[in-house]
Amino acid sequence: MIADVYIELKEGVADPEGEATLKALRLLGFKRVKKVSTVKVFRIDIESRSKEDAEREIEEMCEKLLANPVIQKYNIVWRE
Repeated sequence: MIADVYIELKEGVADPEGEATLKALRLLGFKRVKKVSTVKVFRIDIESRSKEDAEREIEEMCEKLLANPVIQKYNIVWRE
């Protein structure tokens, strides 16, 4: 089973990389861009007896390592 795990900042948390990219895009003439946010994606190929077990394990990975629960949120999207 393959899952994409999207890690992004929670609302209200500053995103300096996104803001710098927005500024650069506007300087390059892309005036219609309203907002840029950074998102990190992990593609995880996991062996499991069931999708539910795999999802629980990936959630544990997110809580222990992949995401900082204070400032980030995550979303799991299954590819298969």
